Amino acid sequence: MYWLVLAIAVVTEICWALSLKWAATLGTWSASIVPIVLSFVNMALLALAMRGLPAGTAYAVWTGCGAVGVILGGMVLFGDKVSAVQAGFMVLTVIGIVGTKLFSHA
Repeated sequence: MYWLVLAIAVVTEICWALSLKWAATLGTWSASIVPIVLSFVNMALLALAMRGLPAGTAYAVWTGCGAVGVILGGMVLFGDKVSAVQAGFMVLTVIGIVGTKLFSHA
């Protein structure tokens, strides 16, 4: 169950980070509320996941998946460019996340 909560926290993290850029492009106060709300939801979900997972493991998976997800989301939604070298390092990040999950005792 804690891994599922962490997965939802990762999705929320990605939505939060992408909503920052979205809110900045709109430049309205109402758009600024979205990332604020998502940040509270995001932290609550991460804290809940850490109740049953080691803090380091949960945080590493959350930040790694979040970073890769934001890069991919930025490419799709905002046309952000990623070089081949950056893509290679993203693959290394995913390998590290998978290794962290596989060798976790939780």
